Amino acid sequence: MQMIDVEQLPGASTPPPVSVGGREISEAEIAAEMQYHPADSAGSAQLKAARALVVRELLHQRAQMLGLAAQDSEAEAADEAIAELLEAELAVPEPAKDDCRRFYEAHPERFSQPVQLDVRHILLAAPPDDAEARDAQYNLGAKLLAELGEHPERMTELAQRHSDCPSRDDGGSLGRLMPGQTVAELDRALKHLPVGLHDRPLASRYGWHLVVVDHREESRQLPYEEVAEQVRLSLHEQATRRGLRHYLLALESDIGVQGVALDDDSGASLMR
Repeated sequence: MQMIDVEQLPGASTPPPVSVGGREISEAEIAAEMQYHPADSAGSAQLKAARALVVRELLHQRAQMLGLAAQDSEAEAADEAIAELLEAELAVPEPAKDDCRRFYEAHPERFSQPVQLDVRHILLAAPPDDAEARDAQYNLGAKLLAELGEHPERMTELAQRHSDCPSRDDGGSLGRLMPGQTVAELDRALKHLPVGLHDRPLASRYGWHLVVVDHREESRQLPYEEVAEQVRLSLHEQATRRGLRHYLLALESDIGVQGVALDDDSGASLMR
């Protein structure tokens, strides 16, 4: 019987009781566990927390059956028993070399070096909700770009005089950038910029950026030999997740769970 999200039931105040093999998991335990399961709503966090506790209890009870854990085990001892249980009962085969090679060829984006850029910039700060300030700073940016177009050697000087970014002390240098290392709006724009001075100010939540790309190294797929271990680990993790899911569903059937149903991702917390 699957737990029903209480937020979907007008007037409902408590979820159905959750139990594993006759041992009830209290509302207080679920509430304490919710902090480890951020979600879009309290109901979703509650459901994730309940599932995590059910998984732990299933494994603990199975460990007790095999004499690996006592019924009243402390948390640390219970964790050690669960680890020993999974080591003994969750057999995950090593991926074959041919499977690794096929996975590498099918997912080039996962085994590639991202675009890398050497970037300098001048930040002309202006709050996003201050239209007057943004217009003024844009106009200043246009003038500075015209000056830089004529005299690119003045970049360091102009950055020190006008930039509101701490990088002004380094002549505006942001160093070597990869995707995700700067503010999102600028990050998206940088992906498409060629080497040289960009001819228009670029907007972000912080204001306007005058950007010079000094060097651009395009994304490239890394040789298989360099990522072979990463490929093997990726496939082994996938196989472990599948094996764990089937193992938990078998325990759910054998031991019995009431109040909540496991889903495909119920064992995810064990993989972290």
